[in-house]
Amino acid sequence: MIQALTLPESGHNTTLGARQSGTASGRSSIRAMTAHAWHKSAVVYQIYPRSFADGSGDGIGDLEGVISKLDYLQWLGVDAIWLSPIFPSPMADFGYDVSDYCDIDPLFGDLRIFDDLLAEAHRRRLKVMLDWVPNHTSIEHPWFVESRSSLDNPKRDWYIWRDLQPNGEYPNNWTASFSDQQPAWTLDPTTGQYYLHLFLPEQPDLNWEHHDVEAAMLDTIRFWLDRGVDGLRMDVVHLIGKDFEDDPDGIAPLNHVQFNDVPVTHEHLRHIRSVIDSYQGDRTSVGEVYLLDERKMATYYGDDDELHMSFNFAFLWTSWDAAKLKKRIITTLELLGPRDATPTWVLSNHDVPRHRQRYGGSEAVARAAAVMLLTLPGTAFVYQGEELGLLDAVVPPERVVDPGGRDGCRAPIPWNNTADRGWQADPWLPFPPETDRRNVQAQQADTNSIAHLYRRLLAARRTHSALVRGTLTWMDAPDGVLAYQRATSAGDRCWVFVNTTGSPQTVAVPAANTIAVSTDRSQELMPFGGVLSADAAVVLRPI
Repeated sequence: MIQALTLPESGHNTTLGARQSGTASGRSSIRAMTAHAWHKSAVVYQIYPRSFADGSGDGIGDLEGVISKLDYLQWLGVDAIWLSPIFPSPMADFGYDVSDYCDIDPLFGDLRIFDDLLAEAHRRRLKVMLDWVPNHTSIEHPWFVESRSSLDNPKRDWYIWRDLQPNGEYPNNWTASFSDQQPAWTLDPTTGQYYLHLFLPEQPDLNWEHHDVEAAMLDTIRFWLDRGVDGLRMDVVHLIGKDFEDDPDGIAPLNHVQFNDVPVTHEHLRHIRSVIDSYQGDRTSVGEVYLLDERKMATYYGDDDELHMSFNFAFLWTSWDAAKLKKRIITTLELLGPRDATPTWVLSNHDVPRHRQRYGGSEAVARAAAVMLLTLPGTAFVYQGEELGLLDAVVPPERVVDPGGRDGCRAPIPWNNTADRGWQADPWLPFPPETDRRNVQAQQADTNSIAHLYRRLLAARRTHSALVRGTLTWMDAPDGVLAYQRATSAGDRCWVFVNTTGSPQTVAVPAANTIAVSTDRSQELMPFGGVLSADAAVVLRPI
């Protein structure tokens, strides 16, 4: 639940190995148990259910649709799926306004169907993560209905209520996302007070400083872990602690979300982590910590007692430039290495334009980006349709529905060459461009397609331990080329070269190599001579 920003470059341009080992006092036993936890090297496929696959025939994707496509995800070779919100919701923000944390919205199915999905995914050895929204609920959640009913309702303090200041100004100068710099406070006429909402007025913020709120939210985590869910993606989780101080001049117009960094949040995260760690089976979490400062983001891992992972938005927003990407990668590994924390790498999601779109529209660039994404140490997240090389849909004004302007990247997945592209009814949003060849059926049939490139990269991760557990060491390369070695202490090695320029580049090549994966499939299993084509990438193996 974020908006596009241009982030400043940061970090130190130094050569670095993979995460440093080590333990901190009191945490050695947990770290020993989780040293090889599945999430540390997984590829997680994000599903935006409304736009993935429609099993009911109403033009809106659902859980039956997801079940029907699990074989495709198994064919692709991902390790886990993350489902964007499927809880009951009035859909003011398409599921991020939750009215019941312990059920399924009828639009998507019901708990029985969800249990079927979980069982079918696990049968295919796919982990399942849910999107948990801890900062705010829907205005229609029973908790808020009670809270707003009177000043003395027992749930009044479950949300954040304030009077205007004596001078008639709002309680503070925070502005809300998606609001064109409008205040993050809305008057409730029933009681005459204002409630806080860092997003839409239909999304009131919970008061996590109330013990009963934290207890109730921890119970919602237990509900899904008890059902067998493998992990949670935690929406804007850095917002659950607040200090209510005015934002500095010049910051308030950007909205408060990107700057909320309060020490008490870490206490709440430790409580959340203790619940997750109490379950067997390497349950995990990844937080949406949307802060501009990468160093602050790193603190949300704690001492292996807060988040298991945190999304790396600075990396996501970095332009397609080798020097800038290298700086971001180095900064991430430098910050997380001493914590023995797992880096995450993501290029696209449901909140931002697809990376092919952002990088100028070239499929060649999208292919090279995939090689980079899937050969870095840590956890990779792939947004549905990236493996098809999709662009954003062009959404005419009369079909725009999202308050944050994110409809284009949420366009439905085209499944086949039929007129309806595998949907039984006209989907809720228009299709992206080029669906005659960028559909799953066509891409599976073409072994030179970008989908097959993703499949080969995922197979390489399973085949070569260096791409999963190996250290990363930078290699000399000309400007515009990323070059690094991944190697294990047991001797498994891979070399990765990614050309971010539009012209051929010559690189120094390790002797006696073969191309394990290339953006040009015709080169694979051949020796690499050292000339990278424009916007090309290769993964090499020693012979």
